[in-house]
Amino acid sequence: MTAAELPTFEFAFPGPLRDQLVAAVLDGTKTSTTGLLQDYEIDGEPLPEVGTRFSVIDSVGRAVAVIELVEVRVARIGDVDLDHARDEGEGYASVAAWRSGHEDYWHGDDYRGWLGDPAFTIDDDTPAVLERFRLVETVGATPLSPATTPACPPPPA
Repeated sequence: MTAAELPTFEFAFPGPLRDQLVAAVLDGTKTSTTGLLQDYEIDGEPLPEVGTRFSVIDSVGRAVAVIELVEVRVARIGDVDLDHARDEGEGYASVAAWRSGHEDYWHGDDYRGWLGDPAFTIDDDTPAVLERFRLVETVGATPLSPATTPACPPPPA
């Protein structure tokens, strides 16, 4: 199956953060990611399964890599461990730093706007989907750098 035929994997919303995360996938520093369980429920999607491959896209929708899930688990936000936090490839040296960065994202205007809840907050008991993956291959397009990412609107709700 080619990258074009695979389901897509989007890290964050289009923009500099997405392209920073995609660059970390491509250079091997990002091998885990975290989403909220409610996102799958809202979208009516089942949890991804180990062995599933995805086409990673950048902020303009270009496929830049193929990843394969090697672990999927649901855990409370309060139970995320340091190994998972470090493997997100964003330079987190502690779980507290990981938590702060993710609170900024989930409490930010883009996520709250997508969710349609301007007061949404997470707490220790919020269920999260923790995924580990491996980079299978890179795909033709040169990824954007965060400094050159064009402004893109968030995906529709």
